[in-house]
Amino acid sequence: MATGNDLRRMALALEGTTEAPHFDRAAFKVARTYVTLAADGRSANFKFTPDEQEFKCMMAPDAFAPIANAWGRQGWTTATLARLGAAELKSALEMAWAHALPRKKPRQ
Repeated sequence: MATGNDLRRMALALEGTTEAPHFDRAAFKVARTYVTLAADGRSANFKFTPDEQEFKCMMAPDAFAPIANAWGRQGWTTATLARLGAAELKSALEMAWAHALPRKKPRQ
């Protein structure tokens, strides 16, 4: 059973991650935001690709659900932290973090 404190600790351990306020949530980002944590620490919104979102929601429908708006159609996915184990949380964070890394410039 994961908590908001677990998410914060794991996210800040990923290289380059910083935490900043994001409306009523805490945002974790590198070059871009990859996860936000609800103020109550019970849920988080992860940035996945639409295919990753579909997979996560299919494999753990009690833990993951698409956000019900245009952001959700882009891959943003809500997770109920209490329904995730530490390994599942770490996997979700690393997946989302990889999308937030700075894009490499092509060689000239």
